[in-house]
Amino acid sequence: MHIRLDPRTKLYMIFVISAIVMMSATTPFLWGVRILMTMIPIALLILEKHYASAFRFLILYTLALYLNFSFITSESTGFLMAFLVGYCSIIVQFMPAVITAWYVVRTTKIGEFVSAMQKMHIPDGITISLAVVMRFFPTIKEEYTSIRDAMKMRGIMLGGGNAAKMVEYRMIPLLFSCVNIGDELSAAAITRGLGGKVKRTSVETLKLRAQDCFLALFFTAAATVFIVFKYFL
Repeated sequence: MHIRLDPRTKLYMIFVISAIVMMSATTPFLWGVRILMTMIPIALLILEKHYASAFRFLILYTLALYLNFSFITSESTGFLMAFLVGYCSIIVQFMPAVITAWYVVRTTKIGEFVSAMQKMHIPDGITISLAVVMRFFPTIKEEYTSIRDAMKMRGIMLGGGNAAKMVEYRMIPLLFSCVNIGDELSAAAITRGLGGKVKRTSVETLKLRAQDCFLALFFTAAATVFIVFKYFL
C-alpha cells in the first residue's frame, strides 16, 4: 500500500510535531497523545517500504521510553544512572521530530518539494537552502557507506584493533566529501533554474487529496488537545 502525501502536508506534520516536542508531557494522557503522533510517521515509513528505518526508529524510541519511565523515578544514583536518564529523556523528547523529518527527506522528491515551496510563495533563497539540505544527508549516508566498505576491504575497522586508523581513514575523507557534495548540490540547484528571475515551471502536479486533509485535521486536533489539556485543564 502506498500513500502519496503532498509535500505541504509533510511540512505541516514537521511543524506541528516540532512544536509539540518543545512542550513537556506531564501526564499519561499527554504522553499518549505524543506517542500516537510519533507512530504516524513510523507507520508511513512502513507503508513506503522503508522497513529498516521504521523499525530502527521504533525500537530506539520504544527502548528509550521504557528506560525513561523505568529509571526516572528510581532511587538509584550515580553518574551512569544520571547519564542514562538524561540520554533517554533527550531521545524521547526530540525523536518524534527526527522521525518525521527523516520520513519527509526519504519520501519527498526535490521537484515536488520545490513546487510546493513555490505554491506557498517561499523566497527562493530559503527554497534552495532546504532543497540542498534535503539531498545532502542522504548523499552523505551513501558516501559514508562507500568509504566504510572500502576500509573494511583494507582491514581497517574497530574490531581489528585499528580504532585510530578507523577514525582517520573514515572521518577525514567524509569531511572532504561533505564540502564537495555541498558545492555540487548547490551547483545542481542553480543549474536547474532555482533562483533565476524567470518563474520556474515544474512537471510535478501537486494536489491536496483526502489523505492530506485527514492527516492535517488529525495533527491539528492532536495539537489542540495537547495544548488544551496541558495549559487550560
